[in-house]
Amino acid sequence: MRATSLSYSRLAVTAVCGVTVALALGASRARADEWDKRTVITVNQPIQITDRLLEPGTYVLKLLSSPSDRHTVQVFTADQRHIIDTILAIPSYRQQPTDKTQFTFWETPPGTARALRKWYYPGDQFGQEFPYPEHPAVLTASLNTPPPAPAPPPEPAPAPAAAPAAETQPQPAEMAETPAPAPEPQPAPEPQPAAEEPAPAPAPAPALPKTASPYPALGLAGLGLIGVYGLLRRRRTM
Repeated sequence: MRATSLSYSRLAVTAVCGVTVALALGASRARADEWDKRTVITVNQPIQITDRLLEPGTYVLKLLSSPSDRHTVQVFTADQRHIIDTILAIPSYRQQPTDKTQFTFWETPPGTARALRKWYYPGDQFGQEFPYPEHPAVLTASLNTPPPAPAPPPEPAPAPAAAPAAETQPQPAEMAETPAPAPEPQPAPEPQPAAEEPAPAPAPAPALPKTASPYPALGLAGLGLIGVYGLLRRRRTM
């Protein structure tokens, strides 16, 4: 009986120790989650965190383990083996904390990825606000819209047509051996009547040279007048 009671006592002590270790591990895990704010987020459509685009899947958000800076957010893959991005967030205050994780998003155009704006851990009044260099709608559109296709280069101007070169290649042998047919004799052209030559124009009469002087004629006229005067005077005296 004493041996049996001792075995029961050992089993009870072992069970109590196991429960204590389990409670200690759970409290340690809870304190760790409270410290780094570890949060698992699963999305079924692409979302954007600042300038990083996350495809549909599961991700882990945690705060950087630093006692002085409590607003540096790290984004991990689901297995927490790879860091996708490290973001310096902005403190965001809310008046009424909730017991669940809360996310808020910017409004973006239809067909584009939603932009994550704020993240609040359960029970906290201060959360993390993700900064954007410009309006999220413009940044999201630039991430999801493919770049425009480059304009095709201008077509080169057509080269000017080259003048046909003279044929210098010899004719094939078969063509050279075959003599060209003799041309048919053409009838001699009929002689055309000679055109009548126009009569030569009469040559102008040569002008006579001026050799006589008018002074002798004036002298003869004067003598004639004197003779007539003498005749008239003689008739009066008779």
